[in-house]
Amino acid sequence: MTEGAQRPLRADARRNREKILTAAVRVFATEGLDAHLERIAKEAGVGSATLYRNFPTRETLVEAVYRNEVARLCDAAPTLLATEPPLDALRAWTRLFLDYVSAKYGMIDALRAIAATGDSPYGHSREMIHAALSSLMDACVAAGTIRTDIGPADIGAALEGIALTSASPEQRQRAERLLDLTLDGLKTRP
Repeated sequence: MTEGAQRPLRADARRNREKILTAAVRVFATEGLDAHLERIAKEAGVGSATLYRNFPTRETLVEAVYRNEVARLCDAAPTLLATEPPLDALRAWTRLFLDYVSAKYGMIDALRAIAATGDSPYGHSREMIHAALSSLMDACVAAGTIRTDIGPADIGAALEGIALTSASPEQRQRAERLLDLTLDGLKTRP
């Protein structure tokens, strides 16, 4: 094995890592960054040693959670397109985008602190999200269900605006209504 290369995780270790990341999203969203890591381990159903073996610091956990949420959002696009009509896939993905933003806001202070050290947890996330949104919109255009004069950058800006104003859990219904209005404005008209 080359220096710096990592062995693939065993199936149980991979499951534990996923449980930790899922629990961390929930705990950070409800308790903020002051949440105790032991609380996250308990919520995940693993011991503290397992959590620290996977994520030796709070910063590594926050960064891993963020990257996992971006990957989950972006990986959903092809899955949705394979199982739903394009416009329904786009609609479902916008709901996942709200979930992603809610998770991100629960960790925003830590993400900023990590970025201030010179490490960028954001990396290529904006490009990845743009590519996922583009694939959904391209499928809708090909199906003739949305207008061709509005691009992914415009819809991305609209999604970000909706998320900034209405992404908190108590505003979820409002956010979904705004998403529906935005998507209805995209539809082709006879």
